[in-house]
Amino acid sequence: MLLAMNVIEQQFAVRYQYRTYFTQGLLAPANSLLAEVLATPGGPVGCLAVVDAGVAAAHPQLLAQLTAYAQAHPQALAFRGAPLVVPGGEAAKNDTQWVEMVLAAINDRGICRHSYVLAIGGGAVLDMVGFAAAIAHRGVRLLRVPTTVLAQNDSGVGVKNSFNYFGKKNFLGTFQPPVAVLNDADFLTTLDDRDWRAGMAEAIKVALIKDRAFFEQIEADVPRLNARHLPTMQAQIYRCAELHIRHIGQGGDAFEGGSSRPLDFGHWAAHKLEQLTHHQLRHGEAVAIGIALDVTYSHLIGWLPQPDWQRVLALLARLGFALFVPELAQQLHQPQHPASLLSGLQEFREHLGGQLTIMLLEGLGRGREVHEIDLDLMRQAIGLLPAYQAQAHEHLAGGVVGYSYLPGL
Repeated sequence: MLLAMNVIEQQFAVRYQYRTYFTQGLLAPANSLLAEVLATPGGPVGCLAVVDAGVAAAHPQLLAQLTAYAQAHPQALAFRGAPLVVPGGEAAKNDTQWVEMVLAAINDRGICRHSYVLAIGGGAVLDMVGFAAAIAHRGVRLLRVPTTVLAQNDSGVGVKNSFNYFGKKNFLGTFQPPVAVLNDADFLTTLDDRDWRAGMAEAIKVALIKDRAFFEQIEADVPRLNARHLPTMQAQIYRCAELHIRHIGQGGDAFEGGSSRPLDFGHWAAHKLEQLTHHQLRHGEAVAIGIALDVTYSHLIGWLPQPDWQRVLALLARLGFALFVPELAQQLHQPQHPASLLSGLQEFREHLGGQLTIMLLEGLGRGREVHEIDLDLMRQAIGLLPAYQAQAHEHLAGGVVGYSYLPGL
């Protein structure tokens, strides 16, 4: 029998440091950024490139550019074989064959823990490739090149990697920070309007819980953002990424050991909506609806003043986001039914661990967490959104761009 005194205790800290760079023309031979990030005294490092198929199609010269860049910087990197091309979007995270393909390439091409995996693509591809890199050899060095607004301002700049499993978003995953994140604004120019817009939901999200001035800047920038003015989007991406990175590094729970996850404001519903729509909704589109729902609930419980609530809904509508999809209203009186949005509350609790913790709003830039949700009020909030969406579309079609057209309760 062991006595209580027979205990060996170990404690150590691991320091992580990585940088997020902002550039244009990352793979132009004259742009030395990637080479400088990879350069080591021992000579060129082995590298496996994995590219999002959608990005490869939008940038037909990309694969050749990778080869030309390595030839222009032989002292910094040597690609081990041709780039892998994998599906973009949630398809990359829903089928194990893509993780297995990346793992097989790491094995077959001699990619070791001191080599690099270079992931180029949207957030889902970065998640999947990062997950494979993290579990190979207990961690291969990862470089991320995000190519969408959402990946550049949120998912690509953090420390998480993931894969969907059991029909649940991000059920498998790791916390493995990248060596660096390289944001190239040139990739944004070929995005379709949905992907250009979708990432802005994450900027609105972090502004609402952390920075009222940033929210007001987004409001002011709507005409330029809708006109796809690249410098305006670059500024929004930079501030959004800055707020996310600061929270990860200074929030006290970088690896999410607790139950609180402020940056997932609006996400409990978003994750469930992605599942219920079979990922027909982009993540950012689902987040926008989740924000609309949670700010409406925040107003119903008396926390969020009516003008603030109206401004949030109006901003989402002005940017072209939907506020409602039919899947929101399924099986609402059976909250445990897998087709009910409300079952997403339990799934969110399980994903975070511990007690349910949901971020709500008590003002623009001021979040507040709760541990219980009144299901009747949440049903009421859901029931309000179809009419508000119809009113928003009607008034925007008539040229009304403010928020006063949204009535109170």
